Amino acid sequence: MGRNLQSSERLRPIDLARGHGLSTQAIRNYEEAGILPPAGRTPHGYRTYTPLHAGALRAFLALLPGHGHRTATSIMRAVNEGAVDEAFRLIDTSHAQLLEDRRTLRAVESALRDLELAPGSEPAAARVPDGTFIGPLAEMLGIRPATLRKWERAGLVRPCRDPLTGYRVYDEAAVRDARLTHQLRRGGYLLEQIAPLIDQVRAAGGMEPLEAALSDWHGRLSARGRALLTGAAELEAYLRLLG
Repeated sequence: MGRNLQSSERLRPIDLARGHGLSTQAIRNYEEAGILPPAGRTPHGYRTYTPLHAGALRAFLALLPGHGHRTATSIMRAVNEGAVDEAFRLIDTSHAQLLEDRRTLRAVESALRDLELAPGSEPAAARVPDGTFIGPLAEMLGIRPATLRKWERAGLVRPCRDPLTGYRVYDEAAVRDARLTHQLRRGGYLLEQIAPLIDQVRAAGGMEPLEAALSDWHGRLSARGRALLTGAAELEAYLRLLG
């Protein structure tokens, strides 16, 4: 089928580019990157494309929103080289990443729900008296005191110091920050990713600023899920063209 398509209609770079708001140079770049199959040439050396190339371009542009440029390029290159199983592996990896991001979001939301429990309704294991020391707090969280000291060096937890003993003392705000950091770390967040969230909580004195961010996060994950479906449909159409 691919051979028939390539011989049935000739398209210029501008014919491919115009319908997608691209430049002819972008089309040439896509071909050189392996996103499009190699173009034919006229006796004068001009590139000629076919409906097969148009299908490859549609597939690539549909893959971009869900997979990103690098992975979408790798998928198309693998397909055009006949390594379809490798393309499927790359697609599976993107789906697995989306699932992991959903799990992280659920972990963050769980952490926020824990922190927003009304006083008196918290489970006994989660209640920490104001002015607790590093040992009891570490035990409550199930971590080592060294971990709390590491979080302190990263600016995520800010204990006070007892003026007489010099020991670290964690007030209500510091305990809140430690608990949120602990939950986010369990969700896969890096310390440098957690810092802006902690800063937002401190600036507002609570969790309210994160509500809009979480809603936006949900929307972006849903959009990625739909984009992955759209990309899969266009790639399947391209595979059919390839026969």
